[in-house]
Amino acid sequence: MLRERLLYLMERYFKGACTEEERKELAQYIHTAQDDAQLKEVLDNTWNRFQPEAPMPAAAADRIQAALLSEGNAVAPLRRRKPWLAAAAAALLLLAAGGFWLGREKKQPFAQQPSRLPLVADVPPGGNKAVLTLGDGRTITLDSSGNGVLAQQGNMKIIKQSNGELAYEQAGQGQAEVLFNTMRTPRGGEYRLTLPDGSRVWLNAASSVTYPTAFTGESREVSITGEAYFEVAKQAGKPFRVKAGAMSVEVLGTHFNINAYTEEKTVKTTLLEGAVKIAAAGKETLLKPGQQAGLQGNGSLQVKNDVNLDEVVAWKNGLFQFNDADMPAVMRQLENWYDVKVIYEGKVPERSFGGAMQRSLPLTDVLKILEENDVKFRLEGRNLIVMK
Repeated sequence: MLRERLLYLMERYFKGACTEEERKELAQYIHTAQDDAQLKEVLDNTWNRFQPEAPMPAAAADRIQAALLSEGNAVAPLRRRKPWLAAAAAALLLLAAGGFWLGREKKQPFAQQPSRLPLVADVPPGGNKAVLTLGDGRTITLDSSGNGVLAQQGNMKIIKQSNGELAYEQAGQGQAEVLFNTMRTPRGGEYRLTLPDGSRVWLNAASSVTYPTAFTGESREVSITGEAYFEVAKQAGKPFRVKAGAMSVEVLGTHFNINAYTEEKTVKTTLLEGAVKIAAAGKETLLKPGQQAGLQGNGSLQVKNDVNLDEVVAWKNGLFQFNDADMPAVMRQLENWYDVKVIYEGKVPERSFGGAMQRSLPLTDVLKILEENDVKFRLEGRNLIVMK
């Protein structure tokens, strides 16, 4: 296999875009490749890109066996390959499959151990689920609706596209009648929406966005609850405003994320591209890319610089990603995505978590990874018990 082909497969694998055939091709190449130097280069480059602060693990060679078997490839152990190379390949495959975690104290990739979780019915990950409430009060369950035109509001058609995303299309001439729609995701749901002006919205679990079916005034205004990521279409002289609790965000065209869950202590707006003006508690501030404005419950508005943008938008990219996150912060994300209730037996464990894994994993797989940070769980239906 040419180096370019291997790089291509690795890139697709880590983005979660590999087909089953491509995954098998990648696993088989790692198992049989004769050119160790070329494979080492690709593995080093890939590891450094995704985990620049963590050293390549020095694990046993048979870890590659488990990784390859998880891809459905029953192959023999690697006897002729260098142990460190087999271990590195295994770690990369596990990382791409979501089986990678770093603890603050260990700062090392976890070593696979038998899970302490009892055998229970698993909880699947969330998916594309949302309900659209129309201006006349009718509701449409989007995840069970077919593609095509779902309804018409004024002179705007509401269309579910082939990729599952909701969009609006003008159906006639003349002044559009302004009606308000609300898209709401449940716990365990997420959805994408293209607003009538072409702006795109990603809704995280347990979130909502309310918007007009046509932006006819001098500004474009929407409101959200929960968490949403925006890519705003530019319209000169027609600012775009988002209302999130007591915070107002104004932009002309930009990419930003708002986290306004009621269970969080702070409403956060993080800017990825462009510029936004934050108004809250009688104060205004301008954000630059990489900055985050946080509005606390007492009305204090603070701005952080050099925020980890990958961590902020990890949910949009199909990942859980944490950087020294405490136990409650991690559990709140699991509650929203898996639609479970977290119960603590005794005191909340003082743990800090860091690393990344895919949100497409079943809950028990996530818990197995978290257990490597010296915490135990028990799953009883939709109750997730954090044990002493």
